[in-house]
Amino acid sequence: MPQTYNIQQTYQENYDRGPLIDFPFPEIPKTPLKKFLGLNVRSRLGIAAGLLLNSRWISAYGKLGFDLLTYKTVRSAYRPCYPLPNWVFVDDRGKTDGPVYSTTFNQAELENAASAVCFGMPSMAPEIWRADIRAAKKSLSEGQALLVSVVATPAEKASAEEVAADFCRCATWAAEAGADIVEANFSCPNVCSAEGTIYLDAALSNRIAGSIRNSIGTIPLLIKTGNFPSIEKMRAFLGAVAGVANGVTLVNCIVRPVLHSGGEPVFGEQFRSVGVAGRTIHKPAVAIVRAAVEIVNKDALGLAIIAVGGVSRAADIDDFFSAGASAVLMGSAPMYLPHLAVEAKRLHREW
Repeated sequence: MPQTYNIQQTYQENYDRGPLIDFPFPEIPKTPLKKFLGLNVRSRLGIAAGLLLNSRWISAYGKLGFDLLTYKTVRSAYRPCYPLPNWVFVDDRGKTDGPVYSTTFNQAELENAASAVCFGMPSMAPEIWRADIRAAKKSLSEGQALLVSVVATPAEKASAEEVAADFCRCATWAAEAGADIVEANFSCPNVCSAEGTIYLDAALSNRIAGSIRNSIGTIPLLIKTGNFPSIEKMRAFLGAVAGVANGVTLVNCIVRPVLHSGGEPVFGEQFRSVGVAGRTIHKPAVAIVRAAVEIVNKDALGLAIIAVGGVSRAADIDDFFSAGASAVLMGSAPMYLPHLAVEAKRLHREW
């Protein structure tokens, strides 16, 4: 099975061309409608912000049976991608923390693949993505939902009000363009600016989420986070966004040093530690989701927990649903396992 995203090519080349799909689209198993954040969907399976660069990617993965499709994070101004490399496969050498090392892609062990990414949350200009989101929405079928990930692009020393206003601007544009769900990205491990760590400040998270809610009305709102350094930090954040957001998407990768075999950082010294995805983060991601669900239930917060992290087989999806997740989104695996949703639906129509 080919990789639909060519990691040897630039982000712009992959954006312009669309996914590399040289196989016939499969027959999608018929599944009953179920509810997700008040929407009727064919499944609670989808793709997290990252792989679906534009409407070409959304349309293709909708035809591959993924029903919750997240348009890659957009900004209020054009932002170029970092130079290559942006995506490398890695080996954790059997360790659950510490460095991972760049490696070649093993076609024989697709389900065990892990990777690291460093894109910098690039974005096309708003006039481009606003029109393209409309095209993405039109491409979807009954029972599929379009999520749009948005992030602020703060100037240096921007105030909380300015950051919130920029989030609101993007969220409003996304809603007007047809987003069924808006996802505000409060976490990106691979940027140097303040938008990457908002989720670690509970009061700021509450302030920005409240502003977004006021801007988009009743459209479902998700907040995307990274890993929390402590249960106390997680509880504070969840309590801060409860009653404002409808749910929380986690985990946005797990940060680890990414090195060549000789010890040099793959993405340069500035980005020695970046987001790691795939098999190596699945167990910790399940534990994080389970902890979040326990807090939500114990504190009666009324938040849906949307799980992301290392899903490459049906058993991984089951891990997250068993932990209490309301939906499961896949990050890197659909790039090299494009039939993952179809295979899961064949086994579990209830998902």
